[in-house]
Amino acid sequence: MASTRQCVTHFGRTPFVTAARSQHSIPQAIFLPFQQVRHASGENPQKYKKKDVGKKKRKAKTTFTQYDLRDAEQFSLCDAMRYIRAFEVGRPPTSAKYEMHLKLRTLKNGPAVRSRLRLPHPVKTDLRICVICPSDSKHGQAAKRAGATLVGEEEIFEAVTSGRIEFDRCICQTDSLQKMNKAGLGRVLGPRGLMPSAKLGTVVKDVSASVKDMVGGSEYRERLGVVRMAVGQLGFTPEEMQRNIKAFVENVKKDMAQLSDRISKDIHEVVLSSTNAPGFSLNGEFRGPASLTTKELSVL
Repeated sequence: MASTRQCVTHFGRTPFVTAARSQHSIPQAIFLPFQQVRHASGENPQKYKKKDVGKKKRKAKTTFTQYDLRDAEQFSLCDAMRYIRAFEVGRPPTSAKYEMHLKLRTLKNGPAVRSRLRLPHPVKTDLRICVICPSDSKHGQAAKRAGATLVGEEEIFEAVTSGRIEFDRCICQTDSLQKMNKAGLGRVLGPRGLMPSAKLGTVVKDVSASVKDMVGGSEYRERLGVVRMAVGQLGFTPEEMQRNIKAFVENVKKDMAQLSDRISKDIHEVVLSSTNAPGFSLNGEFRGPASLTTKELSVL
């Protein structure tokens, strides 16, 4: 008698079983490969896009921040000088300088105010001025009489190229401009702000007049909406300070008026400080009801 395994094997070899298997078999093409998608985290990435859409970019400010002066404590000129001198006790009268800060209402990307001014009472009188022109010419002799420290051409070119710069300001006479450009002084004097330029008014025909204006004169330039300049020494009287401040403010207003009509600049605040003292906002008055007399302020 045949075993059960042999019977099953016999039926498996018959054509009937083969046909049945072929009828009920499933095509292999139906089974698609499984593709696994991975994310960096299990959180929904769409929520980050929603946060970015909700944020609004801040617009960059085109003007400098200005504070309401009605909430600020302001002082008269005599009171400000009195408090500043209290901070400068024990210092020589000529070592500390009064500094004026004019805060402007202006655009950040607008043109800057820049000029030179000779105050009624000069602050710095030891300015060393160099004049590039032949020393034996009439312009060179006039520059020496006006107070120039160095006058010449080739000797100045050699000193500058060798690194010996023994002056604070440099003026060039128009006839010597070509020689100065050939000497290549711009690489040395340019980074120091001493290179003569017609735009800055340091390439002139009449050098003696320019030297006279520079002796005791001061430069100022607008930076970040503020124009700064030294307007006096610690030993100046209130009357001398008043005349210097008035000349400085009027000159800055004149420079702003010469700008284009489309550019609006105005003085917002006037601040007086010194080398070692904080700034005091001025209210435009010379002295207040409780201020010291000008005679008392004139004595250190």
